[in-house]
Amino acid sequence: MLAELRHVRNWVFDLDNTLYPASANLFAHVDRRMRDYVARLIGCGPEEAHRIQKHYFFAHGTTLSGLMAEHGVDPHDFLDYVHDIEMEALERNEPLAAAIARLPGRKLVFTNGDAPYAARVLERLGLSESFEAVHDIHATAYRPKPDPTAYRGLCDAYDLAPEASLFVEDMARNLKPAKAIGMTTVWVNNGSEQPPDCTDRTFIDYTTDDIAQWLHDILETDT
Repeated sequence: MLAELRHVRNWVFDLDNTLYPASANLFAHVDRRMRDYVARLIGCGPEEAHRIQKHYFFAHGTTLSGLMAEHGVDPHDFLDYVHDIEMEALERNEPLAAAIARLPGRKLVFTNGDAPYAARVLERLGLSESFEAVHDIHATAYRPKPDPTAYRGLCDAYDLAPEASLFVEDMARNLKPAKAIGMTTVWVNNGSEQPPDCTDRTFIDYTTDDIAQWLHDILETDT
């Protein structure tokens, strides 16, 4: 293990565009169904629905949070609809599974999606047995990343010491609250959409475009 990471005992991973590359384009299908849900709910065309969807995403952390705050949307109804997609774009990632298996300590998924969807993604990636638990949007009481309460709730739920924890995420802004409570942060910069006004990267400890390779690299060195 890389010497400067030997203190890490809790390895926390985001799901979408982190455990699989953004180039798989899976989340584009979710994004499209979110647009369609907004269009049906509000009664507008696809372009206006897309604008509203993105406004809620940037302003509230997730489209769902915006829809709940502004329209009283049932989260189960929304999540069931937007996650009803095919998974053919995802392939088993044996190198990633092997690297995660070698990590010392506990491994968890922390996602703004829900656990049933996460289970389907993990199964396609060959990671069903890789993680102790999935801390999802229901577990955060619908206070999504980057809301600081979501991170405190994660640590409380699993008795995680933040200073002994590392968080891997493709949305750079979602790493800031993790760093604020003492976590080591890893940004998977693989082409995910970022908010246009989120350019601060001072809270990021490590950056990679391939999480499997990064894990193998840190496991193969002690310097």
